[in-house]
Amino acid sequence: MTEKSFIRADEVAEELDVSKSYAYKVIKQLNDELSAKGYITVAGRISRQYFNERVYGAERREV
Repeated sequence: MTEKSFIRADEVAEELDVSKSYAYKVIKQLNDELSAKGYITVAGRISRQYFNERVYGAERREV
């Protein structure tokens, strides 16, 4: 199965072990950063690649 390009708040909440409402705040912050760089964003979703870069410092790879 291929990974989807975007992740939603429930996945962000699980990944960071935070509430779903806090996950929405994280997504909004990251989308605001991308928007400021000129990228198109989707409310409530964040690019998996950008999320991994900002949270882990690099693309996270499953072993």
